[in-house]
Amino acid sequence: MSRVVDVVRTYLELRSPSQLRASTVDDPSVQYVWRGDISTEHYRRLYKSVGDKWYWHDRNAWSEDRLASYLASPNITVWELLAANESAGFFELAKHDDGSVEIAYFGLAGPFIGRGLGKAMLTRAAQEAWSLAPARVWLHTCTLDSPHALPNYLARGFEKTRTENLRVAIE
Repeated sequence: MSRVVDVVRTYLELRSPSQLRASTVDDPSVQYVWRGDISTEHYRRLYKSVGDKWYWHDRNAWSEDRLASYLASPNITVWELLAANESAGFFELAKHDDGSVEIAYFGLAGPFIGRGLGKAMLTRAAQEAWSLAPARVWLHTCTLDSPHALPNYLARGFEKTRTENLRVAIE
């Protein structure tokens, strides 16, 4: 059964690589793996492991063909975070026609939250986004997301650009 909740969506951006306040994690088992040829099955597994808790559902409704076509686009980049060879999270970058790069999806799987990995992964996501030579790097979050998300974005140097109020049906 679904219910409708009030949600605040916040948009944030970096206008320059120098705005990024980097964070690292001192753990040699942590690695970021570019998934250039990610299968829809692998992507759905990442999406579910990170997003189920936060009511991510958009991509669940996509057909296999639509998702495969999307993931094959040269404008989409997916990186997976591994910790001790275990999938810990992922981020997805999307190049837009306006010259920006969006951190379209970003998050950690439940067992990895609270270990400082989100700070380091956001740093890496922003660095990878800037490597695509955008005019700006942006993302959005909402009040359904982890309570650590917005503070992490702000601590890494992202600046709020706008907010919007929504009513969202969640299950």
